[in-house]
Amino acid sequence: MDGLLTAATAGLSAGGAYAILGVCAVFTYRLVAVVNFTGAAIGATGAFAMVALIEAGMAQFPAIVLGVLAGTLTATAIGVVMTRWFSGATASTKAAVTAALLVGMIAVGLRLTGGQDAHLFPAVAPGSAFRFAGVEVTNAGVLTVILAVVFTFAAETFLARTRTGLRLRALSERPMAAELMGIPVRRLAITVWMLTGAMTTVALIIIAPQRSPNFASMSLLVVPALAAALIGAFSSFRAALLGGLLIGIVEGLASGIDRFSQYRGAVPFIVILAVLLWSQRGARWDEAR
Repeated sequence: MDGLLTAATAGLSAGGAYAILGVCAVFTYRLVAVVNFTGAAIGATGAFAMVALIEAGMAQFPAIVLGVLAGTLTATAIGVVMTRWFSGATASTKAAVTAALLVGMIAVGLRLTGGQDAHLFPAVAPGSAFRFAGVEVTNAGVLTVILAVVFTFAAETFLARTRTGLRLRALSERPMAAELMGIPVRRLAITVWMLTGAMTTVALIIIAPQRSPNFASMSLLVVPALAAALIGAFSSFRAALLGGLLIGIVEGLASGIDRFSQYRGAVPFIVILAVLLWSQRGARWDEAR
């Protein structure tokens, strides 16, 4: 039992990162109607930029700041592409474009970062925060969970109670009408990409020391992120938050059981399949009748 509790607690760091990435996916979908497959790759770009600067001799803190900036600029570039050439495309076309961009980013990222060569990612929040039931809870785990919760409620409050948030809702619901009313549609859309790019980069920088240190593996963290967003039906920030935390904890539990540890990577796919099957239960029931 103690071993499982330790494993579940260890999954909190990953769960917090998944929650941040999932909330960012919901944020992007709700405001610019894009299922973004490049989210984790954007964060990986910033994380590897940080490592490159540290390996070149830069101090850790300025390297982290510049890494977050690199991720933000990468997200901005993708946002410009999406808003300039695909703003009027269907949701499936936009998703296909971001999936294609993901493949390209992984190919370029592996080339620039040395493929499978290991890189040493510094711990942003090293050490133990406290002990719970005899289990150490790390600072990284606490930090990612706090950031995920803060970002979730900040996003909800921002959209519901600020003028800019109301404009962004108008952008997502009636983009043509919003543009005719004089709302700066493109600028606001790119701002959404910038915000989510910065947050995903922060999440990847925190979790990077605990993951496989290559660009492809980090970029594919988009799978648990989208699984978390799918739990929230790409509309609920809180459900995406809880979904990300749950996926991380379940992965941790799986890693603590010998017979299931090698299948921990399948947890997000199982979640996606389960949610899709559950969402189709009504239609299948109607067909059966």
